[in-house]
Amino acid sequence: MTTTGSMTRAEEIYKRLRADILNGRHEPGSRLRVEALKDSYGASSGVIREALPRLVGQGLATFAPQRGFRVVTVSPERLRELTEARVFIETHVVRESVAAGTIEWESDLLAAHHHLARTPYFSDDGALSERWLNAHARFHRVLLEGCPNRPLRDIATQLRDAAEVYRCWARTPAEHSHRDVAAEHQMICDHAIARDVPGVVEALSQHINITTQLLLDDYGRHEEKGKQDPGPPCGC
Repeated sequence: MTTTGSMTRAEEIYKRLRADILNGRHEPGSRLRVEALKDSYGASSGVIREALPRLVGQGLATFAPQRGFRVVTVSPERLRELTEARVFIETHVVRESVAAGTIEWESDLLAAHHHLARTPYFSDDGALSERWLNAHARFHRVLLEGCPNRPLRDIATQLRDAAEVYRCWARTPAEHSHRDVAAEHQMICDHAIARDVPGVVEALSQHINITTQLLLDDYGRHEEKGKQDPGPPCGC
């Protein structure tokens, strides 16, 4: 009974930590100290220690002797590598998903897209909405769920989560001011429902690559500004 309760609590803390990393509340490269997290999340040190290795397994944190756990660091080179890996894996998985997806999968995808389309991108304070981020993640996850190969789906999700940390680079939600992201999601969904494999592969590839390029452009602008007016390395 105690073990089950502990695992349930560890799952809850893992999900909260994961969400906080993906939403920039823990800066890239920052320490994840057990004692500090214990106080912040109201959990025992044992529960925190159960949750942290899962973040490492998801590519959201690292661990090294004497250094402990840290949020994964970010760099332009790493983002380019993640993007290349995502396009390679996700386009393969989406091919399988579109080919094997059932009518139930179609229904789930349409529902996930509808939810995403109806969720405001901005929160009331003008920041990127956490509800939108969650709906966005769900849409991309459901898109790939028609693929019968679970390990491939897990790899795709892990790579996407690792790349999502890079939204922290966009100090304002300006990323989407240069694009019609809703139209991109509509196109991906339409091609998938139509079982148009070449179309969905092209639409998904462009969607991933455009996001990366805009984040790199945003990072470059802030790096140049930082040389003139040094400030925090990350605006998470």
